[in-house]
Amino acid sequence: MKIHDMAGTANAARIRIVVTGKGVDDQIDYVPVDLLSAEQKQPAFLAMNPIGKTPLLELEDGLIISECTAITEYLDNADGNPVFTGSSPREKAVIHMMQRRVEQLVLEPVDDLFHYGTAGLGEALAPWRLADWAGRQDWAERRGRAAVQGFAYFESIIRREPFLAQDSFTMPDITLYISLGFAEVAGLSLGKFPALSEWRAKIEELPAVANRSGKSLPAEVIARLPRHAAPA
Repeated sequence: MKIHDMAGTANAARIRIVVTGKGVDDQIDYVPVDLLSAEQKQPAFLAMNPIGKTPLLELEDGLIISECTAITEYLDNADGNPVFTGSSPREKAVIHMMQRRVEQLVLEPVDDLFHYGTAGLGEALAPWRLADWAGRQDWAERRGRAAVQGFAYFESIIRREPFLAQDSFTMPDITLYISLGFAEVAGLSLGKFPALSEWRAKIEELPAVANRSGKSLPAEVIARLPRHAAPA
């Protein structure tokens, strides 16, 4: 199998945690995608995923699966022993419910803050992020506030429960974990959310998280990153 991604990015981390958690690192070849040059928006990549986003999972028969949730479902269930996506209808329902809440309340607002309120990944991607839109800064500020509201919601859950959907580490926990790191990159602080901060530190120690590949951006990518403007 092949995974097309950029090591060190938030969505790449989501899948690499699953890969390590399932013990299939030796079955994966990683194909780097140069997000800074907008490779994911070019015809060759769009032929694989018309949405133009990473990561992608390419199977041996040529089938390409996009979207982190779908990739996680495949990798988790391929061996008939799911650990991240639930095994009963009830477990699956709650996991997917919480997964979508993390995406809507934290990950998507943080993504908007990063791309509209900072220099993001640079000029090559600007045409896809409405570079000339007069309202982009106001939108970034609104989305930053929305993300903080999302923090408060998940803080209330983490104060009561060790994980979001059940008594073990599952897909929405992965997504919340990477979202909190992404939020820091975008300029948001967890200072007012001690339970989330403590939870994040504990998750970092889990084997699937601690031992995953591609924890950091490649050095050559870091050298090309724009100097971020002060985030909203």
